[in-house]
Amino acid sequence: MSNEIEIGRGKRGRRAYSFDDIAIVPSRRTRDPKDVSVSWQIDAFHFETPIIAAPMDSVMSPATAIALGKLGGLGVLDLEGLWTRYEDPQPLLDEIASLDDARATTRMQEIYSEPIKGELIKARLKEIRDAGVVVAGALTPQRTQEFYADVLAAGVDLFVIRGTTVSAEHVSANAEPLNLKRFIYELDVPVIVGGAATYQAALHLMRTGAAGVLVGFGGGAAHTTRTTLGIHAPMASAVADVAAARRDYLDESGGRYVHVIADGAIGRSGDLVKAVACGADAVMVGAALARATDAPGKGFHWGSEAHHLQLPRGHRVEVGQAGTFEQILFGPSDRADGTLNLVGALRRSMATTGYSDLKELQRVEVVVSPYQPH
Repeated sequence: MSNEIEIGRGKRGRRAYSFDDIAIVPSRRTRDPKDVSVSWQIDAFHFETPIIAAPMDSVMSPATAIALGKLGGLGVLDLEGLWTRYEDPQPLLDEIASLDDARATTRMQEIYSEPIKGELIKARLKEIRDAGVVVAGALTPQRTQEFYADVLAAGVDLFVIRGTTVSAEHVSANAEPLNLKRFIYELDVPVIVGGAATYQAALHLMRTGAAGVLVGFGGGAAHTTRTTLGIHAPMASAVADVAAARRDYLDESGGRYVHVIADGAIGRSGDLVKAVACGADAVMVGAALARATDAPGKGFHWGSEAHHLQLPRGHRVEVGQAGTFEQILFGPSDRADGTLNLVGALRRSMATTGYSDLKELQRVEVVVSPYQPH
């Protein structure tokens, strides 16, 4: 049965669903939340929670990456952000948080025009490594060839190649594109790459040897990719499609498992639960952690697209402050809006539906039930 609908006489489109469009259904069994495991492992690295902090300056600094690592998550530092451009970026972070909306984009473009410095990449990653947590840094595909040697020299554990959309077959008449398959093969560390939002794109990325694929683009709170480029991927369908690619690649490769990481539209605890239900092994979150009182953005959130010099595809948004990193992950919560105790909500949902670990939760029954806010 096809789920395509007719847009007009000359165009048909596949129906796709966001996390708000679906709900999970309890089974015949329930469990004690204390008997539920929310741990996650990629390659040799084990984490107590499936939460990865997005490489965004409003969320991650060396200090917050260390803090999140000690709380059982994974912090990914943006190696093209302010921490690798300035010796002391804190005054600039404070300034960005205080800017008027009308001035924010222009001033951020000015601030981020400072060149990236290889020695600062090494220094920031060394700071994280010295704290004894897993070290992860992110570059865009455009910057990977220029700076990956500095990343490896610093002793990174996980390397993330993250862009609005990343393909295994980039075509350019002006510059030699990054050969992902050769690049990943030559590295000694696991690589997570994305975003991708279709079965075929994800399958091609898996064939490059990536350890994980980031799913999604244009769906984050700080992105305006849909309004500027017309690109958007409803996340429930995108995660399910990429999970199908993981299953087929598992057979194709003779048992090689590639992790699916939902990246976008996960602002509250219910979104996290539904991402796993659709097939994600872990989630990468930005806005949810930008609400932390100890986050660098001080209640504001922005990504690298917000200060693009030619075509900004995002903006600085005010997300407010909800609690510390620890409260956002583990509570206690004094509100019922899904902004605090993300891990506790995941445990409760798994217990209510009868599943004991994240892989089991991927088999939960899902129904299409568009949310109608009151």
